[in-house]
Amino acid sequence: MTGAELPSDHTHLPGEGRYGERVFRPDEGGEGDRIDLGALTYDATTLARLKLLGAGPGWNCLDVGAGTGTVARRLLDEAGVETVLAVDRDVRFLAAHPVPGLTVLQGDVTSDDFAPGLFRLVHARFVLMHLPSPQHMVAKLSGLLAPGGVLVVSDAVDLTTASAPVTPYTRAMRAMWEGLRVSIGTDVSRVPGHPELLREAGLESVAAEIHVPPLLPGSAISRFWAETWERAREAMVGTGIVDDGQLDEAVRYLDSPRCTGLSPGMLTAWGWKGGAPTGA
Repeated sequence: MTGAELPSDHTHLPGEGRYGERVFRPDEGGEGDRIDLGALTYDATTLARLKLLGAGPGWNCLDVGAGTGTVARRLLDEAGVETVLAVDRDVRFLAAHPVPGLTVLQGDVTSDDFAPGLFRLVHARFVLMHLPSPQHMVAKLSGLLAPGGVLVVSDAVDLTTASAPVTPYTRAMRAMWEGLRVSIGTDVSRVPGHPELLREAGLESVAAEIHVPPLLPGSAISRFWAETWERAREAMVGTGIVDDGQLDEAVRYLDSPRCTGLSPGMLTAWGWKGGAPTGA
């Protein structure tokens, strides 16, 4: 199989499943720990950007798809924001770590009646890539901004897997993206278009950046991908790109000094709603 080849059924339409149902179920043992490995990798970058955008005292914030709540708590502890409303469809991890200023809401942001108010900061990390219409969601989240507020969205972006030489790692990554696309509709190919979606939603001063963490044996990001592959094993093997033995080989390769792959990174885009801040 060459670097660009996929099995003959790769044209299947995206699956109708949802994140957290067929794959990455929160009731599956260790799922909170897997999410926290991603947090260990990306939280410092996320918080640095949010603080550079001005997040601080007096700000009320909405954290969409808040996971285990690490960003929400660090906004309160490190940025000193006034309040954070942390929303997820399953809040078991959020509810386990209450802190002053943090409100937890079990809800579905894709629902037509999701309208929790207006916020100075609306943040969504690794959310849009799993939804069927990122454009619709960006428009909806933009509508939750108070005047002078900022929307910040981050998602995975894979810069090399499709064109890189075949290794156990790149083969597993190809299988993962295809398996998640078919099973739950995840599509990272759309992520580079996020800044344009923010502009289309009427936001101003739109900009973006990419952070790509290094793959090092035993690092949080390497452990995150190994755990992610294990939880997505059925979907990955179902693509025909890898079998169980090749996936096991990829996990070993990922933890080896021989691994020279480039990890998928995180693209963060932001844009501002016009008008003067009202203190919200």
